[in-house]
Amino acid sequence: MKKRKQRKNEELFKAIISFNTFLATITLCFVIFFILKESIPIFKAVSVKDFITGTKWNPLSNRADFSILPAILGSLYTSFIAILISVPLGIGAAIFICFYTSERFREAIKSIVQIIMGVPSVIFGFIGLMVLVSFFEKNLNMAAGECVLAGGIVLGIMTIPCVISTVVETMDKVREGYSISSTVLGVSKSYMIKNLVLPVSKHGIFSGIILAFSRAIGETMAVMLVIGNSAILPKLFGRAQTIPALIALEMGSAEIGSMHYHALFASGLVLLVILLIINLIFYYFKSKWDY
Repeated sequence: MKKRKQRKNEELFKAIISFNTFLATITLCFVIFFILKESIPIFKAVSVKDFITGTKWNPLSNRADFSILPAILGSLYTSFIAILISVPLGIGAAIFICFYTSERFREAIKSIVQIIMGVPSVIFGFIGLMVLVSFFEKNLNMAAGECVLAGGIVLGIMTIPCVISTVVETMDKVREGYSISSTVLGVSKSYMIKNLVLPVSKHGIFSGIILAFSRAIGETMAVMLVIGNSAILPKLFGRAQTIPALIALEMGSAEIGSMHYHALFASGLVLLVILLIINLIFYYFKSKWDY
């Protein structure tokens, strides 16, 4: 009787999970289909090549220009800066949390990291505007402190918790498997971390990088406040614009059904394709590490 009841509960749980998975998949497919549908009209007026490789975005002029290369480069530039900041700091923090803190302190830090991950991005952007932008303007003789570097630093700080959370989860399991045997064999903690923990944790580290990059390239408000929002080719200490910021700034003023409106949806489609390509590249190298 108990086994039959347990089997029914398992079947019910499986059915619920299957339904939720199906519903999530259908929703995602609908979103992608809608973006694709709204993007097609712009490609009848502008070629895909010109839309992606052109450098002029001027949707309100008599001869409107719809090209998003500056926004593509701005998104990639700030995201890679963010990764260069968040990955080393995140891995270092994860090692410290897992191996150099007590159990009670470790759990407290994990809770704090989770809370930071939930902080609205506009808060990070506002702090970046008040601190970083002001610092660059006063100390680097810049006319305005908004720049790609400021955007990258803000994104880097925002994505550190993503890296920490993912890597700590992996390193905790590795620590439980190696700490006792390493202690018995007289292996030092630094040797264990360098030669055992980091190699075994590479998949968790890679997953953290993917999550951090995806978060960074899709971020809107924080970057919008500190990058300057100029549709020009990005420079480290110059203004630029990202695709999410472009969509957020102009979608409200774009007339529904206009070329401007469809161009913004096409920009979102390009962002999705970029994310897909970069994730495929990451997973390709991740699969290579399995051998």
